[in-house]
Amino acid sequence: MLLGMCPAMAMTTSATNGLGMGLATAAVMAASSLLVSLFRNQITQEVRIPVYILIVAAMTTLVDLCMNAWMHKLYKVLGLFIPLIVSNCLPLARLEAFAAKEPVLPSFMDGLFMGIGFTIALTCISAVREIVGAGTLFADASLLLGPAFKFMEMRLMSSDSGVLMMILPPGGFLVTGLLVVVKRMIDVRSGKAIQMGGAHSAA
Repeated sequence: MLLGMCPAMAMTTSATNGLGMGLATAAVMAASSLLVSLFRNQITQEVRIPVYILIVAAMTTLVDLCMNAWMHKLYKVLGLFIPLIVSNCLPLARLEAFAAKEPVLPSFMDGLFMGIGFTIALTCISAVREIVGAGTLFADASLLLGPAFKFMEMRLMSSDSGVLMMILPPGGFLVTGLLVVVKRMIDVRSGKAIQMGGAHSAA
């Protein structure tokens, strides 16, 4: 789960970057899942991993070219991290665990919603880092994503009150660690609530 968050450490310095990177990954995952499911009966067990990597690489290249053509400013900001989607373990893990065994539509939906979940996680990490580090939220969204996203740009604190470390690489580790702690606390409380509900039912 944490290996899949590897882009968070370097480029989630603003919520706009996190949203853009997450959506690019979601597009790659959805398209790759669809193709793997479509050809799953033709892909033999011996060559499945190289074929999956090739499919992910092809879809990443397509997304990379599309972003360069239609979202060039965001493309320049994300830079090398778009091609590195190929090396992210998350798309390959979902292909192996789900798309290789399931029909086309469920596989496409799995890839899409896993990608959306990844986008939410990246955007949350980015938002915390940006707010604490720079006092803004979705800064330059209109420049990077287009004029329609101007409404997302907010200044929540003065620029002097930001903590510089949060928009540097250590901030990525700190925020990711804190979000994992929050997730664990929610899981523990949910588990206790389920156990208490089961005990009441038994009574």
